[in-house]
Amino acid sequence: MSVGSHFRTSASTGEITIQATKADLQAFSAFVSAVPKAAANAQRRAINKTLGWLRTHIARAVGQKEGIAMKAVRQRLRTYLVRGGTMRGKLWFGLNPLEASRTGRARQTRTGVSVGRRRYAGAFYKKVYGGAPDIWIRTGSKHFSADDYPASDVSGAGGPSSGWISENDSRFPLAKAKIELDDVLPLFRSWTQQAEKRFLELLKQELNFELQKHRSKGRG
Repeated sequence: MSVGSHFRTSASTGEITIQATKADLQAFSAFVSAVPKAAANAQRRAINKTLGWLRTHIARAVGQKEGIAMKAVRQRLRTYLVRGGTMRGKLWFGLNPLEASRTGRARQTRTGVSVGRRRYAGAFYKKVYGGAPDIWIRTGSKHFSADDYPASDVSGAGGPSSGWISENDSRFPLAKAKIELDDVLPLFRSWTQQAEKRFLELLKQELNFELQKHRSKGRG
């Protein structure tokens, strides 16, 4: 318990860990030693409440920054609550580019597709591989820009006009509109720091609650 809450990333995912340190519990050390089960219950509730608080605020912050519906952001966030003896909770999030069609209501226009505050000139919204429709563009279109269609595997010499996009093991001269999420990493770092403060507040509240219950039983 020497390492407190922290944030780390890999190539395609990130993870925020919420846990207490020995210093966090120092003020309640006597109670923790005397009634370890009650103290563990307090820690568990504090961690799980912090994870719920963190998930809500990160979803809102990312949605506002990138113009993405909160529902779409939440689909990239997964909480691992404390349920056993390990007093460590985690919030996982995926950083792979997000399909633009998932970020809001896509609208087909004469000039392309709009979704939220984004516009994809020359694109069309329809099913290509079955399942849900997506926002696509022909790579030969004069409106095609790799910046608007990240994580697409463009192959073939001669530039975009002769390139092919590989999706789902099939090959079509199409690219799917996606949104890169690398720019939101500073938000996760910032909210990790705020989550640490929130966790300490909740931990004190929960430990005090258990302490008062313990004292009430002693007087009973």
